[in-house]
Amino acid sequence: MKTYLVGGALRDRLLGRPVSDHDWLVVGATPEEMTSRGYLPVGRDFPVFLHPQTREEYALARTERKSAPGYRGFTVHASPDVTLEQDLARRDLTVNAIAMPAEWVQPDGSFEPDPDKLADPFHGRRDLEQRVLRHVTDAFREDPVRILRVARFAARFDDFSVAPETMALMREMVAAGETGALVAERVWQELARGLMETRPSRMFDVLRACGALAVLLPEVDRLWGVPQSAEHHPEVDTGVHLMMVLDTSARRQAPLAVRFACLMHDLGKGTTEPALLPRHTGHEKRSAELLHAVCDRWRVPVDVRELAEVVAREHGNVHASGELDAPELVRLLERCDAFRKPARFAEVLLACECDSRGRLGFEDQPYPQRERLLAVLRAAAGVATDAVARTAQQSGATGPQIGEAIHRARVEAVAAVTALPG
Repeated sequence: MKTYLVGGALRDRLLGRPVSDHDWLVVGATPEEMTSRGYLPVGRDFPVFLHPQTREEYALARTERKSAPGYRGFTVHASPDVTLEQDLARRDLTVNAIAMPAEWVQPDGSFEPDPDKLADPFHGRRDLEQRVLRHVTDAFREDPVRILRVARFAARFDDFSVAPETMALMREMVAAGETGALVAERVWQELARGLMETRPSRMFDVLRACGALAVLLPEVDRLWGVPQSAEHHPEVDTGVHLMMVLDTSARRQAPLAVRFACLMHDLGKGTTEPALLPRHTGHEKRSAELLHAVCDRWRVPVDVRELAEVVAREHGNVHASGELDAPELVRLLERCDAFRKPARFAEVLLACECDSRGRLGFEDQPYPQRERLLAVLRAAAGVATDAVARTAQQSGATGPQIGEAIHRARVEAVAAVTALPG
């Protein structure tokens, strides 16, 4: 029985990056031996155990063979005769197929690998040095989730390139319809993780290059070649703009919901064909409608979906808010549900700011709309609605009339702080 540290921890340590998790591999053991040593079995699809003290996961060495379509369509063989190299051969990328003996790891979890003594049968160290993402074996094609993982790693390691043979293999997989077998939850999981990487646009560059973006997110893929605006910035490509907006949100360390909203906010650009949506609707409304299909397809969480919908529908109004009078500003706040969800409204404004800065030459431009609308919200939210409602009731108002009285009071408060006519 021999234990190794494998995967991301070793890769990140060799790159000089922080190590967050340890992946442990046990060679030459049986499930019975693991449980006899106090390890707790937790694996459903293959043998994985929790360490009795640290509670870290220890997986038995295994091989995998594709036996049916889909994420779970694998036959797993885990036994003491599976070698370290056989286990590493089933992994996705060479940079993740490196191992070192567990005894090199100190009790506090720190370790200093000796590069010349690592188990590296597929030359992952060489690819780390050359900054290349390369598949380990042709078994890569058996799991289409790996296309998304390569794209996600490209977003994390933004100075790495995808090996030409790996890109060619991914194109073959897409052409063969492999991405059609992807499970919605896994797609969203990988997309969400990729959105939170250092340079998320690279994930979409890779997905677009191999053809997977047209399958998974055709609403986004079609935006390359669509002018950002016929009247304003016709020279700006909407697809390029989206990627700049997305990377701006990453630089601002925005949360996932904001980054997703940045990706989704312009889906309606150019979709004026009657077969898609009515021509008389603005692109903001079209964007919100197309967003629904994306969120349904990949089962996007409700909070992420709702923020993206507000941004898609209202970002044009937020950009133009400096031209709105007090009643229009209050109606904007109401449509955004800002009184009930002020924190979400602040995230809406952050997404809109990223959108405004997502063009060449505008990266550092001020965005006064954000602070102004936050001030407008503070003024409107400061209205004592209970007192207004009581006064309205005393004068005989009921139901919608009370709501209108509160609305008028908020308009007056906004007019006072913006010096705009109420």
